[in-house]
Amino acid sequence: MAAVARRKLRNALMNVRRLYFNTVWGMNIAEGCAISFSAKLDKTNPRGIVIGKDSAVVFGASILSHDTVRGVHVETRIGERCNIGAHSLIMPGVTIGDGSVVAAGSVVLRDVPPGVIVFGNPARVLEAGIVTGKWGIIKSRASTETDAAAEKAAS
Repeated sequence: MAAVARRKLRNALMNVRRLYFNTVWGMNIAEGCAISFSAKLDKTNPRGIVIGKDSAVVFGASILSHDTVRGVHVETRIGERCNIGAHSLIMPGVTIGDGSVVAAGSVVLRDVPPGVIVFGNPARVLEAGIVTGKWGIIKSRASTETDAAAEKAAS
């Protein structure tokens, strides 16, 4: 019972926070998004933050939409059903394609195509052809070659 009440309260607070970002700061965050309370969204150029429906930005992740050194204010886009991993960094002007997953601790410097998992610094494609559901949770993979290679290496 307490767990259900906590989940409902958290979902309500996340929705209020999304509305706050959209109305006060002018960001474009779609319904159904889960934005961690410890995630950092760029408030220097808040209108440059666009996050698609049913995406998740988890704890410690940062999304930037300006670069002081170059003097630019650009749009940074996160597609629908994406998952931005813990403590990852999305640099200004990057577009993350629909259904993509950014692994924890990744630094994304370039655009990410739809339906891939990226990882590392700088982020590079680990796996393509994935299908994600709400909050970027992986539902299926087009290929199991990565799993087969991992099993072969383990034996």
